[in-house]
Amino acid sequence: MPELPEVETTVAGLRPVLEGQRLTLVEPRRADLRWPIPVDLRQRMTGAIVTSLGRRAKYGLVETDRGDVMIFHLGMSGRWRIDPVELEKHDHLLIETETGRRMVLNDPRRFGSLDIVRAEDLDRYKPFILMGPEPLGDDFNATYLKGATKGRKAPIKQLLLDQRIVAGLGNIYVCEALHMAGISPRKKGDAISKPRYERLVAAIKEVLTAAIAAGGSSLRDFVRPDGELGYFAKDWLVYGREGEACHCGALVQRRVDSGRSTFYCSQCQK
Repeated sequence: MPELPEVETTVAGLRPVLEGQRLTLVEPRRADLRWPIPVDLRQRMTGAIVTSLGRRAKYGLVETDRGDVMIFHLGMSGRWRIDPVELEKHDHLLIETETGRRMVLNDPRRFGSLDIVRAEDLDRYKPFILMGPEPLGDDFNATYLKGATKGRKAPIKQLLLDQRIVAGLGNIYVCEALHMAGISPRKKGDAISKPRYERLVAAIKEVLTAAIAAGGSSLRDFVRPDGELGYFAKDWLVYGREGEACHCGALVQRRVDSGRSTFYCSQCQK
């Protein structure tokens, strides 16, 4: 599933094409993705001017001069294509601007979503109500994380994947950040000291920033809107590297918890 860096990269790719542009056509090409597409999305977006694009957790946000925000989620296999020569079977939303640019949201597995809300209601959008702070923001720090995991006996990896604790983190970057911080993914949340949380928060911010700069990680279906691949995968220290040598010389291991693979080094991470 595309994670925070992939969504940030997607928004950055759409921004120069959409921002400040009037939308002359907004055409859902099916009634639903994972959830039904709002029946008034076409009417509310067609003719509007895109005033800004942003991101909340793993959701992309397209705001218009009408006070509406179109919210998209890429699901497992979603991606935007810019100026496609032809429409494909799994292009489920078509957008055209008055300058003649064309964008399509392609989602073969249809685990993504499209929604539209009023800008003033964005914080009350159901997936956002209980969502934790953004990991790249100032509100996400060691003091916060120590408090959020106080008394929690769950493994730290599980806690970091909980969107109520921190928004937007996913399996790849949690594995990488825990390795960078030298913390075992099985370590209980309330057993981690404040200094170790400081290292972990710094590692999370560092790995996300590096991934965004590299254009994300190309896992299966994810590519940037311009069709280029993200290159952060070549910098993975543990993710997807089971049986390969860690920088310490030990072999990277993999375990599966609740259907998710966890990659780690038992020598580096305690």
